[in-house]
Amino acid sequence: MSSLKAWIGSFRLRTLPLALSCTGMGSILAAGFRLFNLKVFVLTSLTAIFLQVLSNLANDYGDAVKGTDNADRVGPQRALQSGDISLKAMRNAIIICALLALVSGCWLLFTATEGSQFIWFLILGLVCIAGAIMYTVGKMPYGYSGFGDIAVFLFFGLTGVGGTFYLHAHSLPAGVLLPACALGFLSAGVLNINNMRDIKNDGASGKKTIVVRMGLAKAKRYHSFLIIGAILFMVLFTYMHADSPWHWLFLVAVPLLLIQLFKILKLESEHMDKFLKQLSLTTLLMVICIAISVVIQPYV
Repeated sequence: MSSLKAWIGSFRLRTLPLALSCTGMGSILAAGFRLFNLKVFVLTSLTAIFLQVLSNLANDYGDAVKGTDNADRVGPQRALQSGDISLKAMRNAIIICALLALVSGCWLLFTATEGSQFIWFLILGLVCIAGAIMYTVGKMPYGYSGFGDIAVFLFFGLTGVGGTFYLHAHSLPAGVLLPACALGFLSAGVLNINNMRDIKNDGASGKKTIVVRMGLAKAKRYHSFLIIGAILFMVLFTYMHADSPWHWLFLVAVPLLLIQLFKILKLESEHMDKFLKQLSLTTLLMVICIAISVVIQPYV
């Protein structure tokens, strides 16, 4: 019987701050424009957690079946890899988590949408569930073809932030796309660190991530583009919408982002694992700072 510790490890709790940062950013921006809905906040957060855990479980399953998680892999040993969880138990967990995400998402849509909005968001939700599973599972997993970064940008950035804001406000000002892109870039940065860490094993296993395709040196430059780009998006958004010095409080997180970036640029791939958690938590810190500034002084 699988141990509780093995399941908690498979849930990858250190990835949850990133998922909550994206839906949290959308909710906080809505609050900044005085359009906040508590039920939407709770249900988008819950759905994001289910989707993130679903993605983590499916990722473990797909990599285990394809042999990518093996003795040469850098980073924490996976429960399937060690035999602590069986393939059948993991498949069942994936199904349960997908159903929980569907139920939570439908509850959210019944609360926040009406008419054709419900249908379009339901389709989007089903795409998100499918995307969470098909990253490494199936005959043509897009994570093995180098499309993971694009998917992360779309799901965590434009959908996570922009979609959440829309469910609060029933509109989507163009300016909201700037912080949505910022969160998408930071989320892609977390994936990029993961892929830089795994570059040797992924290459040997046929997992052609962007990092494998471009090589470590270019992947580090790409990482610089993501982090600096995210900062610039947030600066531009704040410059356009801020009417109080408090709205610049997110800059507290910027030195941490830059310090992490400079360290990553100097490291070999096998030493990058700890920066996954650091970048996730720094992203969450930035969102918390924005939340504090909104509480003190809304945008309008």
